[in-house]
Amino acid sequence: MGPGGAEQPSHERNGGRAADIYAARALRDFGDGFAAVLLPVYLAAIGLGPLEIGVVATVALLGSALLTLGIGFLAVRADRRTLLLAASGLMIATGLAYTQPRTYALVLLVAFMGTINPSSGSVSIFVPLEHAVLSRLVADADRTKAFARYSLLGALAAAFGALAATSPDFLVTAGISRLTALKAMFVLYAVLGVAGGLVYARIPVGPETSPQERPAAALGPSRVIVYKLAALFSIDAFAGGFAVQSLIALWLFSKFGLSLSAAGLFFFWSGVLSAASFPAAAWLSNRIGLVNTMVFTHIPSSICLILAALVPNLDVSLAFLLARAALSQMDVPTRSSYVMAVVTPPERSAAASVTSVPRSLAAAASPAIAGALFAAGFEAWPLVICGALKILYDLALLWAFRHIKPPEER
Repeated sequence: MGPGGAEQPSHERNGGRAADIYAARALRDFGDGFAAVLLPVYLAAIGLGPLEIGVVATVALLGSALLTLGIGFLAVRADRRTLLLAASGLMIATGLAYTQPRTYALVLLVAFMGTINPSSGSVSIFVPLEHAVLSRLVADADRTKAFARYSLLGALAAAFGALAATSPDFLVTAGISRLTALKAMFVLYAVLGVAGGLVYARIPVGPETSPQERPAAALGPSRVIVYKLAALFSIDAFAGGFAVQSLIALWLFSKFGLSLSAAGLFFFWSGVLSAASFPAAAWLSNRIGLVNTMVFTHIPSSICLILAALVPNLDVSLAFLLARAALSQMDVPTRSSYVMAVVTPPERSAAASVTSVPRSLAAAASPAIAGALFAAGFEAWPLVICGALKILYDLALLWAFRHIKPPEER
């Protein structure tokens, strides 16, 4: 209701609801931003080696995939706000559980069942639910801009989260042990889960259709398109798993001896550049289309990643990684917008889930392989493999979907 009891226009109500989604995404990505950097540092501090850390990343992505699949199909019939609140509860439990590791088996269990994201926000059980809610609140003409804004705020929050990863160094100088300082950051992660849950509680969103209109199957007329996209996205995610943020941090620590403070600063600026690319992606997609924007920004970013792995100088390598950051995430809002555009509204939750789960499953395999390559001394190979596979994915996506247009491009 507006002032004096008058009902607010629907676009104002929807704008408020979208703002809640943006705020919750920002809180969550701030936590993922520092957790992705600190997770390998913390695991190393409790005695795990590179191969074991890679396995933890794999197990975390695998668990996220299974949770995402279940929630995506539940969202067809269940209240999405309730599911988002449950996910927030899991985030709280994850942060607290990481402060109490006793054995490697317990670490693996927490990684599998928890929400801490080694890829810093790109794979999460929250994402399909948020995508379905957000796409319902905006018109087709504004959809890509809304997803760009959603991604922008998340990326900025993740960048500041990466900067916050330097906090343990300051706590150590204040006389706190390094391990205690690292555990404190996981407590902060749990607190962010509480804050996110309070924001989600403000969202009055239920199922997208009435009980009589709900489809018998989660996916219907768009099934073939969704499965094709899921297959291609899985290639991209498998490639990306070789260079998740936690493993890039480990590579920088190992190859160049980069300090934690310097790494936090680097990932902050990397996140800022990624965030700046989202509005640019929305602008570019209005001129050349969603698929073309995904492909023709992604290929140069992959080339930069390969070059960063091959150069022997830290400054030059970081420069290529920053150039990659300015381009590599431009496909994020465009990809989300494209998936929501080419399926029917009742299919959106399932489509978001089905296109996310293969990404999670595929991404779950590669960190362990990357960890094995690290342990064997082939430290540059994961980044080179990542870049080469992503280029192949981009070419396949262009070939398969160049003629399938979203409504605003027809």
